[in-house]
Amino acid sequence: MVWFLGLGIGGLVLLVLSLVFDGVLEGVLDGLGGGLDGVLSLPVIAGFVSALGFTGAIVLGTTGTGAGAAAGAGVVTGVGVAWLTWRFSRALMRDGSAPAPRGEDLTGTSGAVVTGIPAGGYGEVLLHLAGQPVKYAAKADVPVARGTDVWVESVLSPTSVTVRPVER
Repeated sequence: MVWFLGLGIGGLVLLVLSLVFDGVLEGVLDGLGGGLDGVLSLPVIAGFVSALGFTGAIVLGTTGTGAGAAAGAGVVTGVGVAWLTWRFSRALMRDGSAPAPRGEDLTGTSGAVVTGIPAGGYGEVLLHLAGQPVKYAAKADVPVARGTDVWVESVLSPTSVTVRPVER
């Protein structure tokens, strides 16, 4: 049983090393077919080894069968875990992210004045770009007091906008 537990713990250590060194250890498997769309990637191998070891230890400790039966059960479980790990990693790699937000996306959004805006001068507004609060320099045609809700009419530069007070 100690051998199986050693394999399980060794697989977990391999997984942690692959996460900590993030790709440095992947070069070891490049010559062995690691480029086969991640089939022999370190997370897949770590999942296989851990499942083999822990399943073997469980089967050996609970059923009293020999090491051969425990190893067979571990291999079957290890192949299943390796396949799931490979599929999961492929799904994550295919996951395309949304395009990065641009300044033009601010036109028509609402925000609040942080620093009062004098007529024809600049103040500051807090806007939300891609769900994140961002402070911009703001210009308005009329004076706008601190705390007033505003709409962005246009983007003047990457750091400044033209706003107007929200009419309620």
